[in-house]
Amino acid sequence: MDPELLVRITARRAELDELEERLTKQLTEGRAERDELAVAERVLERVSEQIADERVSATPVPAQMGARAGGRSC
Repeated sequence: MDPELLVRITARRAELDELEERLTKQLTEGRAERDELAVAERVLERVSEQIADERVSATPVPAQMGARAGGRSC
């Protein structure tokens, strides 16, 4: 077997091993970030719903306002 060819094969295998490690790390980090974004999205949805509910409960109903105004003038 050609020793130079064996050295080149060994070097290329080492490069591919390093590439695999980097890609595995990037994939792990990407998955973790995606999971964090999913949590953030759920929190944002809940907070938005709470704010919308608070706005609805804080807004006076026009029929009630009219009844109150009518009751005061009597």
